[in-house]
Amino acid sequence: MPLTNAQYDIILHQYEIKQRKVRRDTEQKLSYVYSHIPAYKTLDEQVASTSVAQGKKMLAGDSGAMEELRNCLAGLSAHKAQLLTDAGLPADYLEPVYECPDCKDTGYVDGQKCHCFRQAMITLLYEQSNIHEMLRTENFDSLSYEYYEGDDLSRFRNAVKICHNFIENFNSGYHNLFFYGTVGTGKSFLSGCIAKELIEDGHSVIYFSAAGLFDLLSKNSFGYKNREELRETYADLYQCDLLIVDDLGTELTNQFVASQLFALLNERHMGKKATIISTNLSLEELRDRYSDRISSRIISHYEICKLSGQDIRMYKKRLMNRK
Repeated sequence: MPLTNAQYDIILHQYEIKQRKVRRDTEQKLSYVYSHIPAYKTLDEQVASTSVAQGKKMLAGDSGAMEELRNCLAGLSAHKAQLLTDAGLPADYLEPVYECPDCKDTGYVDGQKCHCFRQAMITLLYEQSNIHEMLRTENFDSLSYEYYEGDDLSRFRNAVKICHNFIENFNSGYHNLFFYGTVGTGKSFLSGCIAKELIEDGHSVIYFSAAGLFDLLSKNSFGYKNREELRETYADLYQCDLLIVDDLGTELTNQFVASQLFALLNERHMGKKATIISTNLSLEELRDRYSDRISSRIISHYEICKLSGQDIRMYKKRLMNRK
């Protein structure tokens, strides 16, 4: 699972907090029982003394001591449960209450990460991805072909197929996607679909709009107080399993942006880290706006996927206004 040591420590610390809470709650309930049901404390003391006595018999070679101990403890346990119910409490009142009964809030079952640990990791990956809220609506469950027809429908069906292949083969090779075409035809939506599936499979995904990405890099690069933050930002951008750059071309393009974009694409290519880019620019406009080497890098190392059709967002808005 691609989490840093610091991220693992965050999750493990959360489990430590859960365990301390369980111990504290159980101790408080036991204190309540001892103060309100004195006989219960007496039985607890009897359990301890009986265990010691039977342990001595076992050490002395008494073969029946273990069975005798089991029977005695079972009787004491039943008596204790009866005391609790007589006092109006559940028989299991003093049993620890865990958030996850399967791993008892340790995060592990038989040496393997519990499902709750995995969920904690997924949650952390969602938070670092920048797209938590977006993926509530932009995922394969909400995918629809009803807004397309003719060649537009064929292109969209092909794009969906490409997305599924990208996900299925993500662990077996190095792949990139480049979505381009007219506004509102599903480019960002399909990027979100891929992101959700990969995050839930435990991969680190970072999403940025192009404008937001280059604005962040610009502020950090020219702010001398942010050198450490800049280093960490670049490390995340270069090393995450999937980087999504949405709406390339909407940023204010200049020499800084062009150089940063090339460095980003180059570093991720060298590290065999997947990237998805979406843009409203045509391939010719991409070359003219940036550079031959950037467009060449994309055409050579990205699967190119064109989408076309009506602006779905505007179409939905018009439908809403009619209601």
